[in-house]
Amino acid sequence: MENKTIARTLRLLSQLMELHNENPFKIKSVANAAFKVDKLPHAIQGKSLEEIAQIDGLGKSISGKVWELLQTGTMAELQQILTATPEGIVEMLGIKGIGPKKIVVIWKDLGIESIGELYYACNENRLIEAKGFGLKTQDEIRKIIEFKMAAQGKFLYAHAEAQVNQLHADVAVWLNGFSGAPLLGIAGEYRRCLEIIESVDLIIGAEFPREIIDNLSAFKQLEFQAVNDNTFSALMPSGLKINLSITEKNNFYLEWFKLTGNQTHVDAVLALAGNGPFSSEQEIYQQAGLAFVEPELREGLDEIELAKANTLPKLITYADLKGTLHNHSTWSDGVHTLEEMALFCKNELQLEYLGMCDHSRSAFYANGLNEQRVYAQHQEIDALNAKLAPFRIFKGIESDILYDGSLDYSNDILKTFDFVVASVHSILRMDEDKATSRLVTAIENPYTTILGHPTGRLLLSRKGYPIDYKKVIDACAANGVVIEINANPLRLDLDWRWHRYALEKGVVLSINPDAHRKEGFHDMHYGLLVGRKGGLQASACLNAYPLDQITALFESRKNNI
Repeated sequence: MENKTIARTLRLLSQLMELHNENPFKIKSVANAAFKVDKLPHAIQGKSLEEIAQIDGLGKSISGKVWELLQTGTMAELQQILTATPEGIVEMLGIKGIGPKKIVVIWKDLGIESIGELYYACNENRLIEAKGFGLKTQDEIRKIIEFKMAAQGKFLYAHAEAQVNQLHADVAVWLNGFSGAPLLGIAGEYRRCLEIIESVDLIIGAEFPREIIDNLSAFKQLEFQAVNDNTFSALMPSGLKINLSITEKNNFYLEWFKLTGNQTHVDAVLALAGNGPFSSEQEIYQQAGLAFVEPELREGLDEIELAKANTLPKLITYADLKGTLHNHSTWSDGVHTLEEMALFCKNELQLEYLGMCDHSRSAFYANGLNEQRVYAQHQEIDALNAKLAPFRIFKGIESDILYDGSLDYSNDILKTFDFVVASVHSILRMDEDKATSRLVTAIENPYTTILGHPTGRLLLSRKGYPIDYKKVIDACAANGVVIEINANPLRLDLDWRWHRYALEKGVVLSINPDAHRKEGFHDMHYGLLVGRKGGLQASACLNAYPLDQITALFESRKNNI
């Protein structure tokens, strides 16, 4: 065992001791020993216990720990304290810029126990309210976590989007210098709008492919390496892998099609269409006797059967959205005031309504509203509605689902809201039966309008609690409860793979940005993309309802309780 490994282990022990508020003198001794071991000019491995005890800064107690580490590969004291510390908290110790003192605040004061939750809190602007944190520290932590995610070779769609679009634009400009007007397309996971991207496929169709291949080194933005005669790969500065295929122009649409859909979809269509050549992707489907299948749907599910019967859904578009539900303001943990959020929706986004859903009282970490503050917020909403008409602010709340499945207010308070988003935010460690029962109980509450982020997942960070999707969706169908597609790029929950089952059961979905600032409304774009993947049509999307229709729906539900 090298000295650096011993030093790292001692340093980790000192940090964990600090997290658990142990004796400061003991913490300092262990930290000092870690520093001394790291700087030693000779190896400790192979020395006797007596020799180790003679090393400056170690002494009898710490030398015993080092000896135990050398003999067993660990230390009993370290294992004991690790057992008492959430794995995610230990992982946070590796983030530059936040030491044990800040992690204690994150853990104990904010109730955050994983890096994924910490990243989500940075996006919600929650860290700047905590002791010892500021906007600069929050931004630094967010960037470090994004870098750690990228190092895993996986990217959220939202993190890949800007750099992929810029690359596409750069390649398109570069191709202008070649003869024959080359064609360019994005394919693969990115074109299908998968929520997690591992690589991006580009395809070029040229009259003279050799001309482009021979000059590929002239494209200065990336350094492509040959995979075979017409396929190349490169890494973006962020670590995102780019695959580039160069083909004959008359073969472009066939190859673009092949690189876009998953293998099941591609094989099924080409078995009917043959191998071309084709002058467009539309022609491929025509030759196969199928309706055109949008790229998002090419996942090898039931889209071929639907295309044969010409019953593919007319996928929702951004223009279909009339309002935005489930958003937060400075009343709880948002960055902008209620009026600022409303004016942005009205004037910038040209929407008809805003659903304000600040946190309920149990969300103390997010400045949740007690009953008195609920009343005060409703007074402000009434005044703003008079001022901004015909634009409408609906009185909503994101009510915590408590451990027994009950909501976070009495019925007397719940009935004052136009609608209620019910979400789980605490006690996330549940087995499937408990998690499902908890959600179903909340769904059966007559005041629940929308089930918020059903699994609590954070992509690339936290799986979320396990649920029986069919039981939860069936309960929503039976009780007329809408299911949220939480559009925050970290959530995208309900997962698109369950949208079709929900839609078949007659459940309405709602693309909710969960915005905590004005810019957060733009996340509806990502919710829309996964909604399209799930086959969502405007008629089955709550916030595609015009103002009069959604007003009537909310009033009808309240009157029938």
